[in-house]
Formats: sequence, C-alpha cells, structure tokens
Amino acid sequence: MAPKFLTAREAVDLIKDGDMVVTGGFVGNGHPEALTKALEQRFLETGSPKNLGLFYAAGQGDGKEKCLNHVAYEGLIKRVIGGHWNLAPKLGKLAAENKIEAYNIPQGVVSHMFRDIAAGKVGTITHVGLKTFCDPRIEGGKINSVTKEDIVEVINIGEKERLLYKSFPLNAAFLRGTSVDEKGNVTMEKEAVTLEATAIAQAVKNCGGVVIVQVERVVKSGTLDPKLVKIPGIYVTAVVVAEQQDHMQTLAEQYNPSYSGEVKIPVNAVKPIPLDERKIIGRRAAMELKPDTIVNLGIGIPEAVSMVANEEGIGEYMTLTVEAGPIGGIPAGGLSFGAAINPEAIIDQPYQFDFYDGGGIDLAYLGMAEADREGNVNVSKLGSRIVGCGGFINITQNAKKVFFCGTFTAGGLEIKVEDSKLVIIQEGKVKKFINSVGQITFSGKYARETEQAVMYITERAVFELKKDGLYLTEVAPGIDIEKDILAHMEFKPIITGTPKLMDARIFRPEPMGIK
Repeated sequence: MAPKFLTAREAVDLIKDGDMVVTGGFVGNGHPEALTKALEQRFLETGSPKNLGLFYAAGQGDGKEKCLNHVAYEGLIKRVIGGHWNLAPKLGKLAAENKIEAYNIPQGVVSHMFRDIAAGKVGTITHVGLKTFCDPRIEGGKINSVTKEDIVEVINIGEKERLLYKSFPLNAAFLRGTSVDEKGNVTMEKEAVTLEATAIAQAVKNCGGVVIVQVERVVKSGTLDPKLVKIPGIYVTAVVVAEQQDHMQTLAEQYNPSYSGEVKIPVNAVKPIPLDERKIIGRRAAMELKPDTIVNLGIGIPEAVSMVANEEGIGEYMTLTVEAGPIGGIPAGGLSFGAAINPEAIIDQPYQFDFYDGGGIDLAYLGMAEADREGNVNVSKLGSRIVGCGGFINITQNAKKVFFCGTFTAGGLEIKVEDSKLVIIQEGKVKKFINSVGQITFSGKYARETEQAVMYITERAVFELKKDGLYLTEVAPGIDIEKDILAHMEFKPIITGTPKLMDARIFRPEPMGIK
C-alpha cells in the first residue's frame, strides 16, 4: 500500500497521546527538522499530543533551539530515553527540574535496541555499561529523582554477568532520507550518514506504529537503485517533502558532497595549531599512534591528535572512524560532527557499534571532565548539567587502549611554554582529579578486571591505570610535582621512583619529528 504524501503539519497529526516516538539523527545529520518543528507547532496551537515518550540514540540539536529542543515542553513530553543530552539543553532542563522521567543509556546500546525490538526480542543483552552509572546497582541510567522504573537489569548468562536493556513498544518514527519514489522507497544518497534508519523503521512497523519520513524530493517508481534503498516502502506510513531550510545536510552546511561520497575533495595541508595546552596534550597523545591502527577520536581536545598527526606527517598511520558510521577520511567537527570528509565507507551506526563493542578499535582518544583515584572518568553529568554518555561507554569500555585527554585543572587555566618548559601562569579553579567522580561514565574497576590499557594525558602530567591504582608516570619539564600536581589533586596517585620527564620536543614550537 503506497504511503500518504502529507505536509509536515498533517503528518504529525498521526501522533497520539502517550505515543513513544523515535527520532533519527546525529547532531543535525539525518534529523527530520521539519517534523520536530511541526510537532512543536501542533502542541503550541492545540495542547496536544500529550505525555509522549521520546527514544533516540545520538544527541540531536544545536545546543540552542533546533532538533529535539523543539519538543521540550512540559505536558508534551513525559519520558525521555536518550543516548546523549547536551545538544538539547531544553530537554535537559526539564529533566534537571524533575518535570519529566529521564534516562541516559549508551548510544550504541540504543542503536542495537532498535534492531532487537524489530526482531521481537526481550531486549538487548550486552556487557556495555557494566559497573558504570547505567548498571542498575549504581544508577540504572536514571538521571533524576522522579524516574523510578527499572529499564536495565543484571542477568547471568553462560556464567557471565551481563546487562539486559529491556524492550518496549514503539509507536511512531520521525526519519529522514533524500529521495522517495511513489511507493515510499527511500534512498539516502545526499545524507552524510545512514545511522539506524532501517532498524528504526522495522521496529516501529513491527510494533504497529507509524513511520513518517522527511525527504528532499519525489521520483518515479522504478528509478531508484534498489541497493541504495535504506527504508523500503513497505515500512513507510507517510512522506513529507521538506523545504530546503529544514533539510540541511548538517546543522552547519546545506550540502557538502565530500561528506556523502559524491566527490573527493583535495585536502590542503592542515595549518599547525598554536602551541597551547590543547596542542601539548595532542602531541603527547599522538606519540602513542602506531602504524595500521583503527582509531576513534572524541570531540574537543582529542581532535588535536589528528591535527598533530597531520602536521607530523603520520596521519596515514591511522584510519579514523566515527561512531555515526564513517570509516576513513577526516572527521568533521562542530555542528557537522558525525560526518567525515572523503570517507572510504559509510556504514549503519548499529554495525559500527558492533565493531566497537567487539574490540575493533585499537586506540581511542576521549575527553575527561573528572577522574578519581579508582581510575573512573565522568563526562556525562556535571553538577546539575545533564550531558549524557553518547557513545563514550561503548568506545572506552571496549577499545584495546584508551587515552583520556584533558587539562589538569579547569576554569581559568593559563599556561605558556618557555625554553622547552611548561609554565603555569594561572591555575584553574576546578580540580579534575578528585576523590570520587560525580558519575561513573568509565569504570576503572571494569578496566582493571579486563586488563585494559588506560592512560590519562594532561598538559603537565601523564597517569596510567594499573591493577593497584592510578600511577603518576610522566611530568612536564618545568613542573614541580608537589606544587603543580599533588597540591591540585584530592588524592595522591601512586608514585614509584621519579616519574620520567615528558618528551621535551612536545614543548618546542617546531614540529616534533616523531615520524
């Protein structure tokens, strides 16, 4: 049966009170902006629908008004189960004020749940999240006090401890593609990523729900390459042809053909970044790169690793991957994060997380908001601010070697480099190495049990996690251990002998020559 071709406002009339709605997207990549805008419009005009659930994998928003920020209204939303929250601060505010039920579970787990719900399984069984805040023995993924229902359970299977993330019915999906034919078959040739569109559509269809797809254009039946169809028409309830402003490839760019593989663009030599704390950390981290490695870089300071690698002529040592699905190429940043320039392949997000969860990443470089004496790291909840874990747990828990990259203190830190030495001009007001992190996004205990190699790289010191605790292993030239390190930690790391000096080349303006 052919789908209905509707306006966005007509399409959202298909949503009923109490529905569990799934939205696709990664930042702005693949997010159906016309649909979330229309849902907001309907609610403001009519006061309905009411008490919706919202279920999504990657964070979707610009940190201000767009994407999931459109639906952040008390009364419209009752429950949110999401992989990342920081880009939708209006939703985060509702959660922080206990106005909605709110859960945060790993992004990769959510992407796998879509497949398992489609297949009628009881839930997703995985090791991902054990001994983190997602473990029901800690917080069970609940992020405020009004959230009571347990959606994660500890089970033992095959004499191994695992987490069961329980399935539940899905009533509606908001998805996005490029072209649709008259029978509802959808391709994604101009999308930067394909994400989990197929799995979401299957899951909602098999739950008896409505699948609404936003597209750029309609084509004649029989003209689409069947190998490019990502959402078969048999899954589709309604189609909306969106205006150009609501169908940007990313939130930063209307269309970049190098993201979607239409063209390969020449990549000019990367301009060297200034010798600040970010570059110092990136340089020390880049020294851990090895030939023929598969790498994941987090957003923020870890992005400096690829910049340093290109400056040093060792960019070819690694194949960069992004959890959204790109393999190879150069990951995009900012509001285009999730895409990659000149990717070698773009696979569905659930498949990317299959590879990640099974140990496919050789080296992972991620950020670090807080770390403690047990080696735990928090990036997901900072005071009352709900950030969310995103793919952080999947990536850090399963990479063969993980590097947490961040400044030693935060809030006003100023440094300079002088005579190949590090000088602290002004210390940061906030200690990042504390007795106990506010939330366990990375479990040091789990890492020790699995004998994972873990390093913590800052501008002035390097730490390593070993079986008996956190060791201080390297110190920057010019840094006094007592005055500049121990005085700004809430605990004393293990120190055996004299920690070695960080390589002096890190603190010189010219390239290091590490190739």
